[in-house]
Amino acid sequence: MRLAINLGYWGAGNGRDNLVLAQDADRLGYAVAWVAEAYGSDAPTILSWVGAQTSQIGLGSAVMQIPGRTPAMTAMTAATLDSLSGGRFLLGLGVSGPQVSEGWHGVRFDRPLARTREYVDIVRMALRRETVSYTGRHFTLPLPDGPGKALKLTVRPVRDEIPVYLAAVGPKNLELTGEIADGWLAIFFSPEHSGELLESLRIGARRGGRGTAEDPLAGFEIVPTVPVVLAETQSELDFGYVAVSSYAALYIGGMGSREKNFYNQLACRMGFDKEAALIQELYLDGRARDAAAAVPREFLDATALIGSRDRIRDRLAAYAEAGVTTLSVSPTGPSMERRRATLAVMADLLQEAGLE
Repeated sequence: MRLAINLGYWGAGNGRDNLVLAQDADRLGYAVAWVAEAYGSDAPTILSWVGAQTSQIGLGSAVMQIPGRTPAMTAMTAATLDSLSGGRFLLGLGVSGPQVSEGWHGVRFDRPLARTREYVDIVRMALRRETVSYTGRHFTLPLPDGPGKALKLTVRPVRDEIPVYLAAVGPKNLELTGEIADGWLAIFFSPEHSGELLESLRIGARRGGRGTAEDPLAGFEIVPTVPVVLAETQSELDFGYVAVSSYAALYIGGMGSREKNFYNQLACRMGFDKEAALIQELYLDGRARDAAAAVPREFLDATALIGSRDRIRDRLAAYAEAGVTTLSVSPTGPSMERRRATLAVMADLLQEAGLE
């Protein structure tokens, strides 16, 4: 199992800190620095900035939003980042959610699985430097009733294939991910609740002829983002639960409407039905602090690494046994010094646990 760092959203005031964390991760041998985007800063710009000031670490988008770019634009961006970085780019994609897709990008959130399949088809076609001609339900290139012509990417990526990762939560999206992607970007991953999720990936992988007969996920990357809080005292432990519960409440309660919230549905499938309903009710009523307080510690202990060195080291084995290939660390702490220390400690703990 490898380590990665998730730098999250590039919010106001944390840019320089996140660059330092990426540079630390680079020196510590972390595999990838993942960068997110929603409706603030975009991932490719930040990745190019980080890539220019690191030397070995992979540069991953977690995720570039499918409704925000045409597939051809995504292929151009991927090829450019891969060329500039010497072959370090990893293309993480996701459909986002209906609120962002329709409210920010103005793209209908209809048939997201079929749209994703066509999108990935076109991106890969372009990255192979084929002349792009495609007729699908959602994308048609070139348009049949105008002067457009089929074109070929002029930039040559460093590698013949750039790995494609999909962010997926629901069972059908997981099947699609196993079928067409090189890896899965997971959120709120619990080793103890991962069986059905991984089986959905396997169903898709078998359908796509991936892996081997014995192990359809052979060679497939499973990459959960996991908040990590090193806590040796009760006050540090309390801080950790409060910090991570705020993050959990945002997704379970606020990332979607009352009718459609994929993260809320995931919490329900994990057995936290009543708690998820309460968190959402409080959050959508403008009571974010109360929503965070309603996140059960059992959920946080299942989906985050909060506690002492010994607890976290022992917990790493559960992630590896569940099939995680790269653990994407989201270092959380009361200061920049503690966040940097977390990265170094995680590298040590992986070695101590014999999981390198």
